[in-house]
Amino acid sequence: MAPVWAPALPRSLAVAAAGAVLALAACSKTEAPKGAPGGGMPPPQVGVVTVEPGNVGLLSELPGRLEASRVAQVRARVAGIVQERLFREGSDVKAGQPLFRIDAAPYAAAVQSAQAALARAEASLSQSSALARRYKPLLEANAVSEQEYANAVAAQQAGAADVAAAKAAIATAQINLNYASVTAPISGRIGRALVTEGALVGQGEATPLAVIQQIDPLYVNFTQSAAQVMELRRAMEQGRLQRAGKADAASVRLVLEDGSEYPEPARLLFSDLTVDAGTGQITLRAEVPNRGMRLLPGLYVRVRIEQAQASNAVLLPQQAVTRSAGGDSVLVVGADNKPIPRTIKLGGQQNGYWVVLEGLQKGEQVVVDGFQKLRGGAPVQTVPWTPPGAPAPAAAGPASAASGAQAPASSASSAAR
Repeated sequence: MAPVWAPALPRSLAVAAAGAVLALAACSKTEAPKGAPGGGMPPPQVGVVTVEPGNVGLLSELPGRLEASRVAQVRARVAGIVQERLFREGSDVKAGQPLFRIDAAPYAAAVQSAQAALARAEASLSQSSALARRYKPLLEANAVSEQEYANAVAAQQAGAADVAAAKAAIATAQINLNYASVTAPISGRIGRALVTEGALVGQGEATPLAVIQQIDPLYVNFTQSAAQVMELRRAMEQGRLQRAGKADAASVRLVLEDGSEYPEPARLLFSDLTVDAGTGQITLRAEVPNRGMRLLPGLYVRVRIEQAQASNAVLLPQQAVTRSAGGDSVLVVGADNKPIPRTIKLGGQQNGYWVVLEGLQKGEQVVVDGFQKLRGGAPVQTVPWTPPGAPAPAAAGPASAASGAQAPASSASSAAR
């Protein structure tokens, strides 16, 4: 076959084609992505908090039960038939408010009878007094004997006593008449009526009619181990702990059954002077406001009380602490960015945080998150730990990440409270 003829390219086109070939060769030889120094993986990131010691309140959660601050049983103090109920069950009543009306006719008649007896006694006294006055000058004139005058004076004195007795009888009859209208002894919320109209009450005993409870404020009674109380007192005497406020102003909060905290603080009233021989517990009482009537007597609650404060202590999230038979420890990031274990002393827990009493120094960084990324004693890259539910911090640039700027542990403390 005859060769195919191809026309020669111009010189300018040949130079351009050669340049394109060289450019393609250069693109095919791009550099590989840079890795960590020495070709290894970058150090893992772990969340840390910076230790900021301070005064930390030691909280104790104790079981408690609410009760009304005042309870009064409304009883019938005179016998009779209940004619009318004058209140609405479950309503609030005021002291002195009429609640029941008992048939008062017999007692009104008794008052009238006592008043008539008083009038008769006063008439008798008037007669005996006049006789004694007439006998006195006659005795001086020897017109009457001394015995007759003495009898007249005695009759006068007996009449005065009859008048006083009649007045007392009127007062008694009036009291019984007033008792026919049963009134509220205290202000509070009244429960259901225990009797109905037509019931015979007060026959031989004071019949219960209703119960009034004052539920604003309420009392909460709770118990604490006597051993714990003695340990707290010993620690405060030795200076290891400080008293939280005044002796009668310890911080008391209520935790309801659903886990929520009651918004109003309670006020500690007293601590019992004796220990229950059966349980080894000491009874305490606090007063809690109940303006919205949200709480009811008999409700079981958890009482969160702050009785002492630990100075130079730290609050750490519970996940940062490892507990074992050999003791409690945390991982502290050293100057070479390597985490090392550190033994600590705990003083209890509160709201998901441990109170660390000893073992940490100000400015140290404690690992809270990222334990699964640790590889032996290899260095780590620290980033501030954000508590769950808190807004995430803004992304840090390479310079700030390398500097290892951390969130202080005081943020954890504020989150715990």
